[in-house]
Amino acid sequence: MRDLLVTTHTPVLRSGQALRTYGVARALAAHRGLDLLYVRFGAEEPDASFRAIGGVELLDVVPSRGMRRLLAYGRARASGVPEGFARGVSRELAARAGALARDAERGRVIADGPIAAAALARLARQRPVIYNAHNFESGFRHELGTGDSARGQQRMRAFEHGLLEHAEESWMASEADVDAARELCPGARVRYVPNVIDVAAIEPVAPPGGVRRAIFVASFTYEPNLSGLRFLLDEVLPRVWAQLPDAELTLVGSGLAEPPRDPRVRSLGFVDDLRTAYAQASCAVVPLLQGGGSPLKFIEALAYGLPVIATRQAAGRLAVRDGEHCLIADGAEQFAAALVRVLRDGAPELGVSGRELVRERYSIEALAQLLAV
Repeated sequence: MRDLLVTTHTPVLRSGQALRTYGVARALAAHRGLDLLYVRFGAEEPDASFRAIGGVELLDVVPSRGMRRLLAYGRARASGVPEGFARGVSRELAARAGALARDAERGRVIADGPIAAAALARLARQRPVIYNAHNFESGFRHELGTGDSARGQQRMRAFEHGLLEHAEESWMASEADVDAARELCPGARVRYVPNVIDVAAIEPVAPPGGVRRAIFVASFTYEPNLSGLRFLLDEVLPRVWAQLPDAELTLVGSGLAEPPRDPRVRSLGFVDDLRTAYAQASCAVVPLLQGGGSPLKFIEALAYGLPVIATRQAAGRLAVRDGEHCLIADGAEQFAAALVRVLRDGAPELGVSGRELVRERYSIEALAQLLAV
């Protein structure tokens, strides 16, 4: 018997969404075979991390273009799918998933994210389909300031209610998202399935001596990350530099349109070797002011054994305790004070306890036990 995981991007580890997909795929494959069906989008081929998962067969579909793509978009919009998601709905993906789901030896069918769940809506009326949510979408999309927020939020809530209502089970990335999903759709079958990382493959780093450098790893195509970056640059760092003029910030991740103006802020863009970037930092920052789910880059920084300073918005969706696993600070004054403290004095005990928490709660092995059949 083989499970089927259906996603809408070529599986490559370049975003938080892909990291969640990878963790779920690894956890499912730990018990039995897995077919990972994807739309060829964002990259031509899966990367080595996905190809190396034992027991996984990678299957792709090529999305249509032109008039057929326009018709698929129109049908999705007519069925209530929000505009941004409707653009990614693929008829080819739905047809291939339906054919694979009819296999007599087919186990669970999991729609990875809201676009995949929308594409598999008809299949969900014929057989059980699990919705693997990456965020509680209607809980924060309206905060991003795009379009008619009131009307857009109403449409998003109606769309997400439908996903939850028709799914055999919905996997939410945080306890807060579980509560929000149950409030939106009281009859939904909701389960806490946290974001996880491959802790065993991450060797902890030791902060370098004589350097006062923080690191912020994120995809800067995602508005909550950009908002957090503006908070750092405009409000936090000026306060830090007033006390520690030599403090530095390294930005790692794609999508940053303009290079930082201050030479103490360096942007590396996307890097293949994250460990080297983390090893050159004294601490990590997670300055999110918006967003749902649980920040995978927060978990990753903890796994590398670095002290982490985070906002309550970021930390509130993880089982971290202030002063034990990380430092939690809200507002520019508090965040700057916490960052100054760690850059000046260090906090190796936070790094040790943070990594241990990730090993126990947010590892692939922990998720595999949770998803055991």
